[in-house]
Amino acid sequence: MSLLRVQGLNITFGSQPVVHGVDFSLAAGEKLALVGESGSGKTVTALSLLGLAEGAQVSGQVLFDAGQGAVDLLQIPPRQLRAIRGHDIAMVFQEPMTALNPLFSIGEQIAEVLQLKMGLSARDAQQKAISLLADTGIAEPERRARAFPHQLSGGQRQRAMMAMALACSPKLLIADEPTTALDVTVRQQILDLLDSLQKIMGLAVLLITHDLNMVRRFADRVAVMERGHIVEQGDVADLFANPQHAYTLSLLASRPVRNVVEARPDAEEAVVTKGVRVGYPIPKPGFAGWFGKNEFVAVQGADLRLCAGQTLGIVGESGSGKSTLALAVLGLLKFSNEVHLFGQAWGQGRASDLQIRSRLQVVFQDPFSSLSPRMTVEEIVGEGLSVHAPGLSGPEVRAKVITALQEVGLREAQFPGLLQRYPHQFSGGQRQRIAIARALIVNPRVLVLDEPTSALDVTMAQQILQLLQRLQAEHGLAYLLITHDVDVIRAMAHHVLVMKDGRIVEQGPVDTVFESPAEPYTRNLLAATA
Repeated sequence: MSLLRVQGLNITFGSQPVVHGVDFSLAAGEKLALVGESGSGKTVTALSLLGLAEGAQVSGQVLFDAGQGAVDLLQIPPRQLRAIRGHDIAMVFQEPMTALNPLFSIGEQIAEVLQLKMGLSARDAQQKAISLLADTGIAEPERRARAFPHQLSGGQRQRAMMAMALACSPKLLIADEPTTALDVTVRQQILDLLDSLQKIMGLAVLLITHDLNMVRRFADRVAVMERGHIVEQGDVADLFANPQHAYTLSLLASRPVRNVVEARPDAEEAVVTKGVRVGYPIPKPGFAGWFGKNEFVAVQGADLRLCAGQTLGIVGESGSGKSTLALAVLGLLKFSNEVHLFGQAWGQGRASDLQIRSRLQVVFQDPFSSLSPRMTVEEIVGEGLSVHAPGLSGPEVRAKVITALQEVGLREAQFPGLLQRYPHQFSGGQRQRIAIARALIVNPRVLVLDEPTSALDVTMAQQILQLLQRLQAEHGLAYLLITHDVDVIRAMAHHVLVMKDGRIVEQGPVDTVFESPAEPYTRNLLAATA
């Protein structure tokens, strides 16, 4: 008997159907991965199982049997469904920072579940919360239970989400992209933890993901979704070895492809740093904090060299200092020692920096948060011209905006009313193209790319990488690429720099460093992505 059986599931928003006749089942203790691109319907399918797809009209059957007879989750009263949520079926969401309440400590949020669902006293619930945090591998669980979400790292927040989800020993855990925002080593730790807890507790797991490596390592069976249909499903080993559907084949083939044009040996130095150091003041413990502060050194002694037409990849775990170093290069953080941009000193003062600011632009990790929701595409892309080319007329600005958008593959014929649209009206990959156009419009010579594909599914990520490769070849751009994805470094970079605990531990040509890594830390990073 299946723990969960979904039959003929249809989901519609207004008059728009998004999921069509989906069927799948999940046995007790089994791990099923639901795989597909953004917009394929996999997340809304998972949310609809628990009645969490707001505004959706859902039909079909979702039969759940926790041992007392099967019930149809789509037909039972809301009160009965609420009793099942969190107790028999729990969910781990993609982004814990938005799923956790910022006003309550981690321990309070876990204890609340235990009090509501298990009837524990406040004292017992708090002790159980600490025990659950310890079970998920969080160091110093008693101290971390008093911490707020913003005081934890991404991996710690995801572990806390798992502790909350597993508080009532559910029969089924739905994990929606549980490792998307994490670096490779933390991702592997979370995956190992989920695997271990699944075996210990006998959980069934429904994993929602676009990470095919994760599916290969973790799942027993896989179901592939395209445009609201399940087009193929079966055992992981069989499906990966012998995929039948064209869409499955395209997903498996969507690994980043190396397409690097070698820069000229005499290429001009674009960015050079010498001994860059970045420190933050932190309070001293106890009463001493009233009279002075300690310093946390985030980056120490960083030397790098990036030439025109080249890509320098910076790779490392969360907290290694790679993004801090990038912000220092951008002049967005105070730093000690030297940064030179095309031979000119950088970070010396507002007036002198403004003259060369347009040469250095940035594309951030999450385009949805980096693009203003209140501005149209025309306003977003053209904003930089108001600073760096204030003498342009309105028609001249619009012409440059249209040209920049065309360079990144966005045209009025494809998107009617393109210039007057807002960011929420585009997909993740299209928003990232808008962000790239915003950077390109001021004719920069260096782009800092901060995790430009980590928020995208595999096919969209490949499209963005191909776009960046083409732009570099056409314009001779230099890229400073910040990422935890070794495959992206292999595809894009000429040289790579490995950071750990704020220091550069290894650097050199990509082939040399990745084929014969000298540092154990580099070998661990590479092993985590194998």
